[in-house]
Amino acid sequence: MYVERERGRMEPAESRRGRGMVGPERPLFVLFGSSIVQFSFSNEGWGATLADIYARKADILLRGYAGWNSRLALQVIDKIFPKDAAVQPSLVIVYFGGNDSMGPHPSGLGPHVPLPEYIENMTRIAEHLKSLSEKTRIIFLSCPPINEEMLRQLRSPVLGEIVRSNELCRKYSEACIQLCNDMDLKVVDLWTAIQKRDDWATVCFTDGIHFSSEGSKIVVAEILKVLKEAEWEPSLHWKSLPTEFGEDSRYYLVASDGASTFNPSEWTFHREIQWD
Repeated sequence: MYVERERGRMEPAESRRGRGMVGPERPLFVLFGSSIVQFSFSNEGWGATLADIYARKADILLRGYAGWNSRLALQVIDKIFPKDAAVQPSLVIVYFGGNDSMGPHPSGLGPHVPLPEYIENMTRIAEHLKSLSEKTRIIFLSCPPINEEMLRQLRSPVLGEIVRSNELCRKYSEACIQLCNDMDLKVVDLWTAIQKRDDWATVCFTDGIHFSSEGSKIVVAEILKVLKEAEWEPSLHWKSLPTEFGEDSRYYLVASDGASTFNPSEWTFHREIQWD
């Protein structure tokens, strides 16, 4: 298959894909995980907020898969993150654990993954991501707490019994944090961060599990804190990255002096929260 490159010239589509669809090239941030990731652009979610914060600075790519556990992630990680890709991500934010931590079903079906296997799976995921590039950075998100009562009230009648508890979430969260410490990976302790708010159980979720806008604000703040404090070269914090096409122009809005213009490329006044 060929595509048109310039007038009268054709090139293989494979070559075109290797260069990317649009340019200039920006840092690529990939959000990889289960429904906490897939739904992160809904309800003023944390993924959408990151995309706004990093507008003109980095591209946020969503790779979220509702219902997945760490076993499913390992089955396709080579396809989602091929080692021979022409462009490797600058940052991967990973979340698995909520489904893994569900209690086992008597049939053997379902998303439950025993804790030792979960640790092994997450370790293998981290090792694969670290092998992509020397410049690929990784942040893991640990299991957040859940609102058990809200979850019971909203459970769908078409589903079998769902065994979720804060005690199980805590164990998997602690395991994720420990493996990150062992592997020198950055981690956001969502179990602790969410519960710092006194009314977390009632305001941080839409259904007892997935984040409301208030819950997502906590996730964003914790991720930005890690990015700001990380001693990475180059820094991936949004204030440290250049703004694409940020040069002044005579075609911008004219200032009151009638002799200059206002450059809007760094404006943030439209945001309800002025993120650090």
